[in-house]
This record gives sequence, C-alpha cells and structure tokens, in this order.
Amino acid sequence: MRPLVLSLNPALDIEWRTDGIRWEEKNAIQSEVRWAGGKGVNVARWLRLLGSKPQLVLPLGGENGRELAASLRQERLPARVIRLREPTRANVVITDPSGRQMRFNRAGPRLHAREWRKIQEVVRENISHAGLLILSGSLPRGVPVIAYARFIRQAHRLGVRTLLDCDGEAFAAAVWEHPFLVKPNEHELAQWRRCPLRTETEVVAAARALSEATRGWVLVSRGAKSGLLIHAGERVCLRAIPPRLKPLNRLGAGDALLAGAARQIECGFPPEEWLRQGLAAGSVATQCKAGVACKPAVVTQFDKEVRVAVLPCTVQAEGRDYSRPSR
Repeated sequence: MRPLVLSLNPALDIEWRTDGIRWEEKNAIQSEVRWAGGKGVNVARWLRLLGSKPQLVLPLGGENGRELAASLRQERLPARVIRLREPTRANVVITDPSGRQMRFNRAGPRLHAREWRKIQEVVRENISHAGLLILSGSLPRGVPVIAYARFIRQAHRLGVRTLLDCDGEAFAAAVWEHPFLVKPNEHELAQWRRCPLRTETEVVAAARALSEATRGWVLVSRGAKSGLLIHAGERVCLRAIPPRLKPLNRLGAGDALLAGAARQIECGFPPEEWLRQGLAAGSVATQCKAGVACKPAVVTQFDKEVRVAVLPCTVQAEGRDYSRPSR
C-alpha cells in the first residue's frame, strides 16, 4: 500500500549560478545543473529517501521529457510515464553568490483529451492499491480546474487519504472535496483567504478556517518561521520551530516538508510527528544542493532539534487512531 504521487506538470529544472546579476548587462553563467523537478517529483524523491516506496505518475513529452525520465531512472525512482505530444517544460533558477534566487517557470504543455483520459485511467488502475494519494503541483493546460477535486472524490470512495499541495483555482475547487491534509504556504493561504496575513495570529485563524472548510488537517509551511499543523474539528493546533540554519538552497524545501509529514502519516504516527519530521526534512532540504536528497540519518539528526508545542486555547485529541482515514 505505497503512496501514489501524481505530478501532472513536472519540469526539467535548470539552475544557473552566476557571480552576480546585472540588469541590461551580460551575466556570465559559472555553472549549470539539470535535474528532474516539479513538486510531485520532489515529494516522491524525499519519500523514497525517508524509507517509503512511492509510485510516481507523470506525463512527459519531447526532449525535456526524455531527459527527465532518464534522470528518474538514474535515481531509481519508480515512475509510470504517460507520453505527451507536446514537450515537457523546463524551469530556470538563477542563483547569485549570496544565495538569492530568481525563478522562471513556464506554463507547461497542453494536454490533449486522449492524453488526459490516459492519465485518469492510470490513476484508476493504481489508486485502489495506494496507502495515500498525493496531489502536488500546478495543473497543465488542457486539464480542467476541478481535476484534483475529482481525484479526491474518487479516493474518498475507496477509503484512500489524499494530501494536496497546489494553489489558485485548482486548490479552491479541491478544498470542498475534503482532502485529508492540505499544505499551503503563507502566500497560498492568504490567496485562499483573500486577505493579507500579517501576524502569526492571522495565519492561525486562516488555517483554522481552511480546516473547517476541508474538515481535515492543514499543514502551513512558513520557511524559517514556525510551522503549523491544525485540525479545527478535533481542536488540535500544533506549532514547531525549525532548526536555525543558513539556507544553501530554498528550492523544494516545502516538498520535503510534505514528504516528511506524509511518511509519518503512512507509518501511523501521531500528528506531532507529522509536523516534527516534516520540518526536519524541509530544513535538511535547505542544506542540500538543488535536486539532490541527503542521507536519511541527517533527517533523523534534525528531527531531534524540532520542538512541537500545543498552542493556547486548543485541546489535543486523545486516543485517536491516526493510521485510518479521517472523515
């Protein structure tokens, strides 16, 4: 019953490192790194690192798609590939000597009706054997905005828990199908709430409102600030501060956080462990080179440094079996 990870809009990620960024002048690229990317691919990579055996499903096309598939094979990351007529996108990250980054993401290919039907067919074939369904990343062109909502509805019928990480209209549509857990960052949470979130109190209030809408768990990633895990219905509100580190790379840290939490859910551990290992994995990701996962022992080491606390005016649920779906 391994996790099924759906990555509908993967990308060949490319990082250029420069000696500085100068506007309207030539900028020399000192080094280039290329790897299989996209949120769902990153989640699957970290899940495998943490001891899980994820099944990745993704559409690929063109030269970029072939290079991405070859990269997955080199990593020995199992993937079911649906071939596309249009090429897979390539995203570019420019990193200066201080570690600041500029990111350029393309919209991705347009899926044709037959290709979209094939993806749905593959998900139907695999979802009944999955312990979790992880829906991560943006939707490619040609896919209906309610795509994730439909997959969540399908998973509910089979008793499979869904973890959702996306934004915009796809996120807003999927919320009302009640995914088991959603993982917005502060910007995505503010986007859903339709108002700025200036303080932690406002972030907590927005996360509670989102939990009321999903009837499930809300995991808020906040970078170097404290992470939050909230379930309004069960009156659980957990807060944890990640280790203080100077980030070497910020790309994919949120995906590592989701993978850490998903692995603990898969193993049947309680919510405080979801948050603890999620923050540990996310912190470790900032210390790795882009597109490279570390050794599991490093995550365990960081895990010991994360302290989880119950926020005031909340009651933590006692005696619940978190190995089973919450409805």
